[in-house]
Amino acid sequence: MRIKYIYQQLISHLSVILVALLVLSIIFSHYVEKLVFSMKTDELQGYGANIVQEVKGEDLWSPSTYATLLRYSEELKGTGITIGIFNSQQNLIWSFGRDLDITITQSEWNEMKDGRSTVIKPSTRRGDQDVALVAIPYSVNGKVAGGIILTSPLVESKEMINEINHYLIYILIIAFAIALLLSFVLSRIHVKRIKKLQEATSHVAEGDYNIKVFSSNFDEIGELGQDFNQMVDRLRESKEAIDALEHRRRQFMSDVSHELKTPLTTISGVIEGLNNNMIPEAEKEKGLHLIRQESKRLIRLVNENLDYDKIRSNQIVLMKENILVSEVLEIIYEQLYIQAEEKSVKIHVEVDEEAIIFADYDRLIQIIINTTKNSIQFTDNGEIWLRGFMDGNKTIIQVEDTGIGIEASEIESIWKRFYKADISRTNNPYGEFGLGLSIVKQLVQFHNGEIKVESEKGKGTIFTISFPTEEK
Repeated sequence: MRIKYIYQQLISHLSVILVALLVLSIIFSHYVEKLVFSMKTDELQGYGANIVQEVKGEDLWSPSTYATLLRYSEELKGTGITIGIFNSQQNLIWSFGRDLDITITQSEWNEMKDGRSTVIKPSTRRGDQDVALVAIPYSVNGKVAGGIILTSPLVESKEMINEINHYLIYILIIAFAIALLLSFVLSRIHVKRIKKLQEATSHVAEGDYNIKVFSSNFDEIGELGQDFNQMVDRLRESKEAIDALEHRRRQFMSDVSHELKTPLTTISGVIEGLNNNMIPEAEKEKGLHLIRQESKRLIRLVNENLDYDKIRSNQIVLMKENILVSEVLEIIYEQLYIQAEEKSVKIHVEVDEEAIIFADYDRLIQIIINTTKNSIQFTDNGEIWLRGFMDGNKTIIQVEDTGIGIEASEIESIWKRFYKADISRTNNPYGEFGLGLSIVKQLVQFHNGEIKVESEKGKGTIFTISFPTEEK
């Protein structure tokens, strides 16, 4: 059976309030009854003490004692108080005002023999109405000879208590009605807040990550709102990252398809021409050279993807050693100067001959080649400087170009897989698949190094790579 949360709240609140009010009512009613009875017995004890003081030392049956009791009886007649005398055998011998049918128990008499007044509970006595009874011991020559008993009807007190109980019932009804109203309002407020969270959750389930709910530190629901908003923010960021990655993946697949199609078409066409003797003898060597170039291009694409996946899965093992920076930069120059000349780019090497770098040789070559190829890719009719020097406990390698530069907003994005700062240059054969710089950064981090980029649009770019020296 499904019970709405607001009704659960109402039932729980009202149950607690009802039980609390009933308990308080019973306690209060009992307290008032006890207080009234206590006040009445205190009054009787006061009268009894005065009587005993006046007849002190006289016999209970002497005329003077009788006269005193009769006088008090007349004075208290209007209050309904009755006075009686009982002897040491616990028998009632006189009563003034009305007949009394009262006996003193042995336990009560034992208390009186010790000189203490005794309050006799009306519930233990028979009679036509509830009364308060007090027995005062009376001594003659230092010995308890009997006692004086005073009774007072509790009718008026009972009526007063009943009247208080009636008012108490009215108060309980009013308090319950107010509590019901407040409980309903508060429950409705909480239910509305939970409903908003529920609706927001439905929006998120449908893919809307721009939804927000009210949050605060006031209570757990407010804190839940904060957590919900943080969750939505993270989901939105994740979705944006996934969308961006998906966009780059699609672009990459488009680029790869284009890049694969071109060399494969070229290779297929040349091979077909060679098989059918459609290519003149003088052109065959040129055709074979074209096949070799396009094959290398395909291999480069495959290798870049394999390298990136190995790096991401931590399958790269570095064999670090001390290497002369001058040797590395000379090798880079020898490998790339022809490619640079094709774009009218000059490569300059500026290196400290004593500079040593602690790194994996193959991966260091890969880092500098990819970075330099990137500079060649975005530089026409310009210059590139390869620099190497020591700086304290670090070895610094710089690759500076006079190319087109990078927008400040794009600098952080160049390290992402498939990213291209200039998407229109997809046909450049050097790092054209958007993987080169991503691989570079990963390899630098594996060496506990750091790579920074400084660039200004239209004025060139400087890549600064720093490696720590060998740890002793």
